[in-house]
Amino acid sequence: MKLTWYGHSCFGLESVNGSIIFDPYADGFPAGLSLPPLTADLVLCSHEHDDHNARNRIALTGREPECETEQLFTWHDEAGGAKRGMNVVNVVAMEGFRVAHLGDLGHELPESQIKALGHIDVLLIPVGGFYTIDAETAKRVADAVGADVTVPMHYRGEGFGFDVLSTVEDYTRLCSDVEYAGGPSLELRRGGEKKTVVLKLVK
Repeated sequence: MKLTWYGHSCFGLESVNGSIIFDPYADGFPAGLSLPPLTADLVLCSHEHDDHNARNRIALTGREPECETEQLFTWHDEAGGAKRGMNVVNVVAMEGFRVAHLGDLGHELPESQIKALGHIDVLLIPVGGFYTIDAETAKRVADAVGADVTVPMHYRGEGFGFDVLSTVEDYTRLCSDVEYAGGPSLELRRGGEKKTVVLKLVK
């Protein structure tokens, strides 16, 4: 199964059992980003902000992917949604892997929600702060979840992203297990040590 990053919080999962897109964004929002033409069996969005809910950008196949999905309801801020509303953590189980996309999580997850997530193979976690948890909080969440592979998202990069967000380096400097991918995709495989993988955006 292949995981591909399309910038910001948008990822694709591709397998013989189906294809899924998480959190597609509107063209040019965030600045410097534009989605390529994408086709998928299913689109999952964490909340209804334009940098996460551009379902119209994805061509649907009409097929049902062979997977299970779960939703964990959280908040987009640290004030119980008073600032930015609700956020949904989407968990997909496919080909024996459990992939959790945390969307625009705005608070540290309580122990009850960590337990509700269960075992996670791949964790897609926002790290840029301001609109979401910051790097330090993201590291605590990632450590608590204990996924085999953690992939940071929702940060400011060279030539893309919101100016108010911090860079991925603010997160990776807290980690001792960082690997830098040569491109935007990662083949998911069993075994190996836990790691943090920074995917490389191709624009």
